[in-house]
Amino acid sequence: MAAADPMTIRITGLTAEHAAEVLAIYQLGIEERNATFETAAPRWEAFDAAKLPDHRHVAVDHDGRVLGWVAATKVSDRRAYAGVVEHSVYVHPAARGRGAGLALLNALIVSTEAAGIWTIQSGIFPENTASLALHQRAGFRVIGTRERVGRHHGVWRDVVLIERRSPRIT
Repeated sequence: MAAADPMTIRITGLTAEHAAEVLAIYQLGIEERNATFETAAPRWEAFDAAKLPDHRHVAVDHDGRVLGWVAATKVSDRRAYAGVVEHSVYVHPAARGRGAGLALLNALIVSTEAAGIWTIQSGIFPENTASLALHQRAGFRVIGTRERVGRHHGVWRDVVLIERRSPRIT
C-alpha cells in the first residue's frame, strides 16, 4: 500500500464492504504486539456486533482503499455510563504519519458528541508512543497507568488509561 497524502484522505462510515481491509489492518496491528491484548482479529460478524454502528469510521484514499479505522463500544449497560465509550483506532503501517489517525479520531469525536456521549476512553500500551502522541493531539489526556493489568504473550503488560471529556456535553 502506498502512503496516503493527507489531502486525499476521506472519512466515511465503516460498513461490511470494508470488512476485509479493516480486519487485515487490525491483524497487522495485532502482529506488532503493541496495540492490543488480542492475538487474532475476530470474524466480521463478531466485530460488527461489538461496535456501535454510529461511531465507526474508515479513512480511505482517492482509490477507495482503507487506510485505517476507528470504532467505539459501550463500556457498560448501566445508565450512569450511557455517555461513555471505549474506542480503538488502527492505521495501516504504510499510511501512518499522514493524518489518517487524527482524521479518524476527529470523526469519532464529532459522531460521539452529536450523540451526547461525554467521554471517549481507551487503554494503550505505554510502548505505543505514537498512539499516545496521536491521542494527545486529538485532545485526550492520560488518567494513569494500570500496572501489570494483563498478560500478553506470557508477559505482564501495563496499560495507560486515556480519556477525552467533551467540553460540549455538560
